[in-house]
Amino acid sequence: MANVTMYSTAVCPYCDNAEKLLVSKGVKEIQKIRVDLEPVRRIEMMQRTGRRTVPQIYIDDRHIGGFDDLRALDLAGELDPLLA
Repeated sequence: MANVTMYSTAVCPYCDNAEKLLVSKGVKEIQKIRVDLEPVRRIEMMQRTGRRTVPQIYIDDRHIGGFDDLRALDLAGELDPLLA
């Protein structure tokens, strides 16, 4: 199973939806980086992704983007191979 990292906040419905989708795909562990608790990590996220919003999801070293991007990959049948 791939390593999944997600930049998130405590109150974020898109983060929750992303986590639910990943868990439904068999992901047992998601490394969550809480940018609301560690503001310096938000700066890191923005530098790394070029985006300001959460979630920002990585599968292994590949930046997926946010929940909409993750869902689009799933609908296109491309998510399962990335997670394998």
